[in-house]
Amino acid sequence: MTWHHQSIWSDLTNVPFCQGFLDAGGIKTRYLSSGTPDKPLLILIHGTGGHAEAYSRNLAAHGEHFWTFAIDLVGHGWSDKPDIAYEIEDYGTHLRNVIKALGREHAHVSGESLGGWVAAWLAIRHPEMVDRLVLNTSGGWTAHPNVMEQIKRLSREAVQDPNPERIRARLEFLMCDKSMVNDDLVETRRAIYAQPGFAEAMERILCLQEMDIRRRNMITDAESQSIKAPTLVLWTSHDPTATPEEGKKISEKIPGAHYVVMNECGHWPQFEDPETFNRIHLDFLLGA
Repeated sequence: MTWHHQSIWSDLTNVPFCQGFLDAGGIKTRYLSSGTPDKPLLILIHGTGGHAEAYSRNLAAHGEHFWTFAIDLVGHGWSDKPDIAYEIEDYGTHLRNVIKALGREHAHVSGESLGGWVAAWLAIRHPEMVDRLVLNTSGGWTAHPNVMEQIKRLSREAVQDPNPERIRARLEFLMCDKSMVNDDLVETRRAIYAQPGFAEAMERILCLQEMDIRRRNMITDAESQSIKAPTLVLWTSHDPTATPEEGKKISEKIPGAHYVVMNECGHWPQFEDPETFNRIHLDFLLGA
């Protein structure tokens, strides 16, 4: 039997990439990047409590065609964690400032979960800044109390006692195939969650799991219908936050949106089945 250690470094083998920090409107913002500045800009955005490594299996394929940046949103990962409201406008302003800090006026924007919500906000409020939009198991349209409570519980347990078992439980929530949560991914997130003050930051981040705050940030039908950017709504068969039928309803609210379901995936299809995700994602972004 061949033994193979799963690692984020294995994902990035032979990938020309860099890690760095940029100043996005005064927020020190960490990123992983592939591709070169002569290509169109692509921003990849993780979900609640996540970080740039959510896209470790996508940097190689996308760097061939785009100047690709997977960022740590404000309050997340290794980016700054200021005492702000952490509502969608705060994240959207951060995203705007990231694009500006990279010297661009517009970009393709692809977001998973919270990242999709933020990407949609930018497409609605600043349509001139979004070339193509991908909503990957996106937040912003649904509000299920049981899901919100589970996210709060698992996240709080993971930051209050960031041991490998609790971190693994939080990551397994994202996956259809729980074996995808390898030791390296657990340690990557454990180091982030063990930062001094991260438990306090998580409490602020979790505000969107409170129904009153969530509802005032949710995307209305009128806002959905106002989206001008070509849009891909990508859902999965086993997403823990919303059903494929709910994903389809989201796509039907956005003029001309494409809708695709990936099978045998949970909330991180870009990580669970990168080959299929990269193909679907690139075909859309390249206008195929």
